[in-house]
Formats: sequence, structure tokens, C-alpha cells
Amino acid sequence: MDDWNQSRRGKNGKFQNEIPVIVKLSPGDIVAMLREFLSAKTQRRPKQPLPIVPIVRSTLSDGEDKVVWFGHSASLLQIGGKTILLDPMLGKNPSPLPFSRNRRFSVKLPLTIEELPPIDIVVLSHDHHDHLDCSSIRKLIPKAGTFLVPLGVGKRIRKIGAAPDAVIELDWGEERIVQDIRFICTPARHFSGRGLFDQNSTLWCSWVIKTGARSLFYSGDGGYGPHFERIGREHGPFELAFMECGQYMECGQYDKRWSGAHMLPEETVQAFRDIQGGVLLPVHWGGFALALHNWNEPVRRLSAAAEEQRIPHHIPRIGEAVYLDQIPLSEQRDFWWRD
Repeated sequence: MDDWNQSRRGKNGKFQNEIPVIVKLSPGDIVAMLREFLSAKTQRRPKQPLPIVPIVRSTLSDGEDKVVWFGHSASLLQIGGKTILLDPMLGKNPSPLPFSRNRRFSVKLPLTIEELPPIDIVVLSHDHHDHLDCSSIRKLIPKAGTFLVPLGVGKRIRKIGAAPDAVIELDWGEERIVQDIRFICTPARHFSGRGLFDQNSTLWCSWVIKTGARSLFYSGDGGYGPHFERIGREHGPFELAFMECGQYMECGQYDKRWSGAHMLPEETVQAFRDIQGGVLLPVHWGGFALALHNWNEPVRRLSAAAEEQRIPHHIPRIGEAVYLDQIPLSEQRDFWWRD
């Protein structure tokens, strides 16, 4: 059976959003996008490589519930004695083009894949190159127990080399308990595809992650919509929420080609309120130059909006361990992302 026939969002061989997203990526659009990127006068990259906090090996074996952000949307989560990787794009280049000069903002990662402990569960939100990196997945397969993905993405993982019984695919609204952790596949307003001709052939999603003691939310990528309030009503409140806040397109005519696929930082704060979040940890920024705005504009705007609305938030350095038992966290005092 085709993947889309398993989903209520399937139509004409493509997955659908509850609220349409406009994505025009014809060859002409791609040429125009490249022209805009080359001519942009904003500071799309930091002046110096971003600082990282090297991970001490004992940190990952201390038994404490924690999260470590690797930049962009990649995060390592340890809860209930299990180690989880969220969208582990740990490569140097988020582009399918090997000659791309869009390199990571930090010179290296806090920890290489080879140095990571055994990974119990790898969680993917969708198949875009800045979230599903083939080189990273290939290296993770020998040390990962389970890959948890939205419908259709499993074929990407199996093609790289994962065993069929190591991949679990879920539709929106479906859930699975994996190693005593409850994962619920929840909606997102986005799109999928790794080339010009496979757009929306796989599903995209957000994730609710629950243990007996913890309730967390990962937004994946996506625009603002009423699904956040519904997720909060059905599955909230959440003590910590990883929410996308960056790489939005707001310059020139680019927003017309990418309408509704990402949130503005102020919308991220509202989405966090909708889901009944406790502490906001912004992701999908600080990794690569994927938009035309200044590299730190998303988090500067998010921080300002969160402070104005008295929203608890934490913006860790890359590699910094955030311990969940210390939530609510103390007031942000390290504004390392500011110029």
C-alpha cells in the first residue's frame, strides 16, 4: 500500500496540510532564490565561529535528565535513563549540493557521532536535508536502536541502511511506546521533499514526548496555526518545548514562495503559549545560513517577545547541558548570541 493511503491527509499521492502552505520551488524560483542570497546585504553568518561548550563524557553518564543543543534543530535528550536524538543533522553542509559553501556556524560539534554514547531512539520530524542528513544517519545506524519517523520517511532511512524492524513510522494522531517512553506524532504545518520532484511525498510532524515524570514537545518545522492550541489542549501542559524560531523568509519576494512554512519569532512565542509550555527552548537557528535575515535576528526577536510577555525561556550555548530538574531555570543572563 502506498504511504499516502495510510494517512487521512493523503490526496493524489501527496500529503496535505490542514491549512495550505504555499511552496513554489520551480527551477526559475531556485535561480531567483540564489540571486537573492548572493545579493543579500545582511549579516547572514556570525563574524566569528560560534562558541561551543565541549561535552565532558561524564555528563552523558550521570543519569540526570537533560537536553544538549547541537545547533540548528539537532538536540540530544536524556530522559528516563534513555538517550534520544532529535533531528540529528550533524553534518557540515545542509545542502544536497556537495559544493555548497553554506557551512556550519561552529567549527566543530560539542561531540562527534563517534563519541556519542549508544542512542536508544532517533526522532525525525521530516525529510528535509537540514533535518535528515544522510551522512549523519549512516554513522548513527550502528549505534541507534530505533528510528521514529513520520509516514514515508522510513523508506529514506532504510535506503541508507537501517534494518526494517528498526524503523517505526507514525501518522498524525498515532502514538507508540518505545523503551517506556510515549511518543505521539502530532500535526505540523510544513512540507517535505529532498528534490524537485518528490515534494510532499512523505509526511512531516511535531512530537509529544512523555514519561511518567516528564512531558516535552518538539515542534519540528512549520508555520503557525490552530494545531498548536489543539496539541496543548489534548497533550499539555509541557515542562519544556523545543520550538522552531528561525530561518523564516521575510525579504523581497521570497515570502510569497514560502508562505506559512515557518514561524516568525513572535509567532513562536504565541505557539508556545498555545501548547501550554513551561520553558521555551528555541531551535532551528544558530546552525546555518538558510535565510536572508541576520544570523541572530530570530533569537533576538524571540527573546524580546518572550521577555515582554514574561515567557520563561532559555537560549543555551551549543553543547551546554540543560538539566530538567533545574526547571524553572534562572533568568537568562548569558546573552552570548548578541553582537
